Formats: sequence, C-alpha cells, structure tokens
Amino acid sequence: MADRPHQLLVHPQRHYNGGPKSQRGPSATKILAVLGGLPVGGTLLALAGLTLVGSMIGLAITTPLFIICSPVLVPAAIAIGLAIIGFLSSGALGLTGLVSLSWVLNYLRQASRSLPQEMDQAKRRMQDMAAYVGQKTKEVGQEIQSKAQEGRRT
Repeated sequence: MADRPHQLLVHPQRHYNGGPKSQRGPSATKILAVLGGLPVGGTLLALAGLTLVGSMIGLAITTPLFIICSPVLVPAAIAIGLAIIGFLSSGALGLTGLVSLSWVLNYLRQASRSLPQEMDQAKRRMQDMAAYVGQKTKEVGQEIQSKAQEGRRT
C-alpha cells in the first residue's frame, strides 16, 4: 500500500450567489420596515427602562415600610390566603356534591323507567321456572310410580 502513488483530485468549486436579484441588496419594503420599526422599538425599550427604574425606586422606598409593618402584613396575608383557599375548596366540594346528586337522580330515573319491564320479565321467568319444576316433578313422580309398579310385579 505504501508503494502506490496517491492521486489528488481537484474539483472546481462553483458558488451560487442566488442569481441577479441577490446582488442588488435589500428591497425597499425591507428598508422601510426597518426604518419604521426602529423608532417604535426604541420608544418601547425606553419605556421599559423607565418602568424598571420606577419599580426599583418604589421598592427602595417601600421596603422599610414593609419591614416595619411585617408583623401585621404577614399574618394578614396568611389569613387572606387561607380564606381564599377555604372559599375555593367549599365551592369545589359543593359543585362535586351537586354533580353526584344529579348523577344519582338520573340513574334512579332511568332505573324507574325500566323497572316495570324488568318486573314483568322476572314474573315471566318465575312462571317459566315454576312450570319447568312442575313438569320435572310430574315426570319424576311418574318414573317413581312406574318403578314401583315394576317392583310389585317382580
């Protein structure tokens, strides 16, 4: 392998520039969009900075007040939070109770509609069963009687 000469292939590289349109530069609509967007974006960025500075100043002024009043504010916040949780859980439990009662009532309504049909079917099944048992009893009685007669003859 070492005695073989190495061959180097050179391929000419062709670059695609996107055609004649890409050599012109950005279009007029893109330039107008950038020129229109710069003042709007700059104004919004300035307003965001002013809002941040105002928030920091307000926080710096009110922090000592919060520290002084914290023995009152913290328990008040906890009490308000617990009251909100209580109201929300009571509403959720009440809604769950109403939904479950509604389900039970609908179930009972459907059961009361189909109850007479089920009772009729049960009556028919009981009558059929009684007739079957009567027939079997009669057959067994006849068999016993016939065996008893055969036993007398022998």
